[in-house]
Amino acid sequence: MAFGETPKTCESLLGSTFVSGDRPVKFALLAAAALLAAGSAQADSHMEKPASIQGELKNGTGQVIGQAKAAQGPKGVLIRIDAKGLTPGWHGLHLHAKGDCSKPDFISAGPHVHGGASGAVHGLMNPKANEAGDLPNLHVGADGTGAAEIFTTLTSIAALKDADGSAVVIHATVDDHMTQPIGGSGARVACAALK
Repeated sequence: MAFGETPKTCESLLGSTFVSGDRPVKFALLAAAALLAAGSAQADSHMEKPASIQGELKNGTGQVIGQAKAAQGPKGVLIRIDAKGLTPGWHGLHLHAKGDCSKPDFISAGPHVHGGASGAVHGLMNPKANEAGDLPNLHVGADGTGAAEIFTTLTSIAALKDADGSAVVIHATVDDHMTQPIGGSGARVACAALK
């Protein structure tokens, strides 16, 4: 195609070859690569680190036995638990209303997160449930360690970071996800104040 001539098809533009030094370079390929690189750089610059909170998981004697981390996702919160020194088996796991693990029985963490609901009803399997702090159980292996990633759509990092914070609490036994008020999961055996 001569300079100044109007191309008749897209193929004629894509077929245009420019010479740079000894190597021919396809104009369309260069343009596409430049656009992709610019788009990728722009997308990376707009990606923000998700809001997150974390805390040391402590037992009733104040010993650090692990960590709890929570990060905001587009449709809920991803919580990661790493714990050791617990009784093997299933344990109830809940989000509690206050970021205070100062008392050995962790009663200072308050009740489960209710998400503003009055007349709180507990239980992931309960059709009347309205608690935002309900979570699946945590399994602890024979060596006393437990690790899990749990996703919940019932709350947000913003709600968990309210004026008095929140806490992840591990209970002594399994949560049946129905019985009131805590699924029969027993005493609080570990707590992480989320900050």
